[in-house]
Amino acid sequence: MKKSFLLYCCFAAVVVSAQTNTEPAQKFADLITPQGLKEKLSVIASAEMEGRETATPGQKRAAAYITEQFKKFGLKPGNGQSYEQYYPVYQDELTEKKLQVNGTVFEWDKDFIFSLNSIPNIDTTYNNIVFAGFGMDDAANKINDYANLNVKNKIVLVLDGVPDNYTAPVQQGRRGFGGPGSAFAKASTARTKGAAGIFIISKDFPKINATSTKGNMSLNKSTSSSSFITTTVSENIAFLLLGRTAKLSLAQIKEIPKGDYVSEIKIKATKKNSDLQSSNVLGVLPGTDKNDEYVFLTGHYDHLGKKGDVIWYGADDDGSGTTSVLQMAEAFSTAARKGFKPRRTIVFMTVSGEEKGLWGSQYYSEHPIYPLEKTSVDLNTDMDGRVDTERKTPDTLNYIYVIGHDKLSSELPIINEGVNNKYTKLTLDYRFDDPKDPNMIYYRSDHYNFARKGVPILFFYDGMLKADYHQPTDTVDKINFELMAKRAQLVFYTAWEMANRDNMLKRDTPLNMPAR
Repeated sequence: MKKSFLLYCCFAAVVVSAQTNTEPAQKFADLITPQGLKEKLSVIASAEMEGRETATPGQKRAAAYITEQFKKFGLKPGNGQSYEQYYPVYQDELTEKKLQVNGTVFEWDKDFIFSLNSIPNIDTTYNNIVFAGFGMDDAANKINDYANLNVKNKIVLVLDGVPDNYTAPVQQGRRGFGGPGSAFAKASTARTKGAAGIFIISKDFPKINATSTKGNMSLNKSTSSSSFITTTVSENIAFLLLGRTAKLSLAQIKEIPKGDYVSEIKIKATKKNSDLQSSNVLGVLPGTDKNDEYVFLTGHYDHLGKKGDVIWYGADDDGSGTTSVLQMAEAFSTAARKGFKPRRTIVFMTVSGEEKGLWGSQYYSEHPIYPLEKTSVDLNTDMDGRVDTERKTPDTLNYIYVIGHDKLSSELPIINEGVNNKYTKLTLDYRFDDPKDPNMIYYRSDHYNFARKGVPILFFYDGMLKADYHQPTDTVDKINFELMAKRAQLVFYTAWEMANRDNMLKRDTPLNMPAR
């Protein structure tokens, strides 16, 4: 590794000095300052943006701010006359929700909630109820709560969790999502056995926080014709369903025999599908003699939004990368005004939908505004503002994880390591390029949608997967702006070289990663 690094550096130093006037590069890189980054990030990750969840007013306010900045820098709109590339987002919303048992009407959040992702539009009555204990069918542990029960076209009532004597190891996932004791598995088992629906008894009533009546967002309009009903109910509903008139505790319900019970259940649910919209924001700095070739600088500006009064600020994820893209855009634009225009066109693109599943970059890759075959590289920055709390080496204040250096193009490390050796002198850590990386970081940010189309990429990342990652505590005060500026300067220098060299990057290296 060290030998390769030295060879790369020696070769890159020649490449950089021969093809690029390095003095202007350094002059304009110095415009990427801790103060400038803090000023912009303090807006992007402010309470006003409400966590920037995709297709929400907070995300749209963030898009407006980014657009305003691109205009201020003098960048041209990246999508015809618009700075935004819009794409559709859909979301189901429950507009009517009623549950009545044996003539008693129950309240949402006080005694029941429907699973919004599975409840159909329905207005019907059921009289056939089957109590199936914990509702588990786990052959490996010789548990079958459905033995001798006929649940076809009936509502199955089951207990939440697993029996007290259930000892399957946690590491095998049996208590987690998808394991026989999970709500997902219980519903799947009941459905497989022909049940009309499942009621899962929970002690978590009444709800402390209001349950949203809006379902998960999707890129595709819901067309599900499923009639299976998944409902979580309180003990108050459970004892009525089991024909008892006196209230029972969960401990007492566990002792009730499995089998058929007669109760009248009236269910009504009405859903509507809302057409929402989100956008990628693109600002363009036209090139000179190679203006029909493109260098992309990307980051995602969306985050996890707001739940009740709690905001997921997303300062590092990825307010930091978005801010770095803005600061690099300002530096490149200033250079252009001073007579140092890039040879290739540089596209500064901040995308939304990343936290939903790389939606914005996926949409762009399927609807590219600029030809992907003429896109030399995507340099993606997703989280460059923190020090990884799990990193215990002496270089914790002078590193960056770089992903993609040994994939798609042999020239990626030559250029990136060359400018780093000349200017920033950060430790470049390549551990996440290991095909055996258990976190599969290569697939988890927007560069991936360029890479899967064959465009060479580098992804710059601070490595945070714990501490405040995906927590409301990911706030501006946790950012190390001195280190963030140095990292953004590295990306700037790399982009400067790639935008001004004679040729687009070679596409000569196979992708050495397992299937996603």
